[in-house]
Amino acid sequence: MSVRHALLALLSEGPKYGLQLRQEFEDRTGEVWPLNVGQVYTTLQRLERDGLVASEGSDDGPQKRFQISGDGYQELLSWLQVPPADLQPPRDELVIKVLVAVEVPGVDVHDVIQVHRRHLVELMQRFTTMKADAGADDVALALVVDAELFRIEGAVRWLDSAETRLRQHPSLVPDRAPVPAPAEQPPVPVAGARSARPRSARS
Repeated sequence: MSVRHALLALLSEGPKYGLQLRQEFEDRTGEVWPLNVGQVYTTLQRLERDGLVASEGSDDGPQKRFQISGDGYQELLSWLQVPPADLQPPRDELVIKVLVAVEVPGVDVHDVIQVHRRHLVELMQRFTTMKADAGADDVALALVVDAELFRIEGAVRWLDSAETRLRQHPSLVPDRAPVPAPAEQPPVPVAGARSARPRSARS
């Protein structure tokens, strides 16, 4: 998600204040991605530094109003029309965890897959409930929830495919015992200190 370009899109409608931009951003994304007001002003400062927006009013604070510049509008159009660069697969944390689990001694990769699968299914249920509870005219929320449901469904399908593939090739999952914990070492004697010896019992 590009907060930078989202703010440019909102400013393309006309000049707005920072707090107004924050509220409209959350409203139009179905309040799924809350935005910190500090992040809004930091982004606006960078946009102004780059000549993509101009400001008027107070030097800082809620009384400062921002408007998009000609360069800012061209930057927004370019971002909307240029597909994202997908030259390499993204570093998906879920994929990395499954790949790592295959090699870790004492870890059953199938258990790891099931843990994440259950979590994703529960997440899908929560998003489905959120969509059902939303108003019929809340198009922004519906679009965001649909995107998340499709993304999660894809992850669940990948986990199912990964588990099937690993079961078909059990040689890829080495059967190794956990690495034993290092034995506790005796304390190192301190130079110059007397060793504590038990006194012999008196008869």
